[in-house]
Amino acid sequence: MRIKPIAVMTCCAAMLTMPFGSVVSDVYASESVENSFTQTAQQAVSFADAWQAVVVNNDGLAAERAKVDRARHLQDAASDLYFPQISATAKYTRLDKPVEIKPSDVIESMSDEAGGLVAALGQKFHINPASLDQLFTSQLTERDVFTSSIRAVWPIFTGGRITAAQDIAKGRTEEARHFLAMKQQAKFEDLAKFYFGVAMTQQVLQTRIDVEQGLKKHFEHAVKLEQQGQIAKVERLQAEASYDKARVERQKAARDMEIAQVALTKLLKMDIPAVPSTPLFTNTSLPPMSAFIDKTLAGYPGLQILDAKKKQANGLIDAEKGKYYPEVYLYGNYSLHEDDTLASKTAPDWAVGVGVNIPLVDNSGRSGKVKAAHSAVTQVNYLYAQAEQDLSVLVEKTYREAMQALEEYNGLSSSLQLASENVRLREKAFSQGLSTSLDVVDAELYQASVRTQRSAAAFQYVISLSRLLAVSGEISSFYQYQQYQGVEVQS
Repeated sequence: MRIKPIAVMTCCAAMLTMPFGSVVSDVYASESVENSFTQTAQQAVSFADAWQAVVVNNDGLAAERAKVDRARHLQDAASDLYFPQISATAKYTRLDKPVEIKPSDVIESMSDEAGGLVAALGQKFHINPASLDQLFTSQLTERDVFTSSIRAVWPIFTGGRITAAQDIAKGRTEEARHFLAMKQQAKFEDLAKFYFGVAMTQQVLQTRIDVEQGLKKHFEHAVKLEQQGQIAKVERLQAEASYDKARVERQKAARDMEIAQVALTKLLKMDIPAVPSTPLFTNTSLPPMSAFIDKTLAGYPGLQILDAKKKQANGLIDAEKGKYYPEVYLYGNYSLHEDDTLASKTAPDWAVGVGVNIPLVDNSGRSGKVKAAHSAVTQVNYLYAQAEQDLSVLVEKTYREAMQALEEYNGLSSSLQLASENVRLREKAFSQGLSTSLDVVDAELYQASVRTQRSAAAFQYVISLSRLLAVSGEISSFYQYQQYQGVEVQS
């Protein structure tokens, strides 16, 4: 019997039901309060809904999305490097004294012939230098000087450094996006382990419940046969001990399911325990291994991260090479405010021009950095080749594990039929005195072991399938494998 999860009970006045089938309820009803397993409220969640909850609510994925946003904003910032830089400046200056120009200073700065001519004229008209200074001294600026202006610098050639910076920023954005995709793949695998881990523990618990119920009937039968003198006391004790051990195993299975359920609930960030509504399943076959390998090598985010790093390394090469080229730029200045002085009246209101900056000697180690960038590209190439090899091995290993689990599940079908028939015959033989209690117990336990082994094989198959679909970028096709091609596993 397969364990059936229940939905959340929304009506406060309704009595909360047990989390499993009617057989489970009957068994628990016959047990003491100490051994009963009840839950106040649960919520059935499909695997598709659980995956959407992880994508939306997981903090790790949210952090990666924020990282993508940060990289995208930095890429937008790099696109502004082609624009001119315009700034408004204002300056206040306090001089030790006003700037003045005296006739005597002008005469002294003249040539000897001009200075002699001025001196001769001064003697002729009886004018001495001190009188000239007193009459004709001009103040160029005052002690307090305030100016404001608008300045603009527009790079028109930088040796490819701007383009390289934009390529590096774009590569970082791509890297962040691929990191997010790889993180989502890892979370998908984690969800499959937690989700179907609960589904498997449900089936194991159901198996233990069925064993307990069967051994309980066997024990009750043994008690009646002992009272009638048909079996020895040791046979009844054997049946009782086996029944008690089955109860312990059932309780342990219930606790294991609770632990798995807590882990799933925390992953989904739910307030009440989550119960899987998507059962374990298998498929009759899988696509060829080469299909998974080809898709993985074509679209695995880890390989695309290396491509993004290679793009950044190439951009770094271009940026360092650009330091060897001259930088050409346009510049301009426009005065917004000037003091009413002679110096400001003689100064132009605006000026524009073209500038060239030619690096002759550079102390940044540009040649070494170019070589280092080339080494980074070589490193990425080797990492890419190694990653392709590792991914091929991973896909092949996971594919073979999936096929092995599928073969094990299908191969145990006949064993399960044999175990069920053996239990029936042993019970019948025991009632006729042709079999011992130990034979019945062994038959029950063998049947339980086969059922548990089949559940474990189905779980291993689903986990391997989820890993194959994750690394090959086919997460969206998981629903198709489960809903349209899947065969539900019966415990």
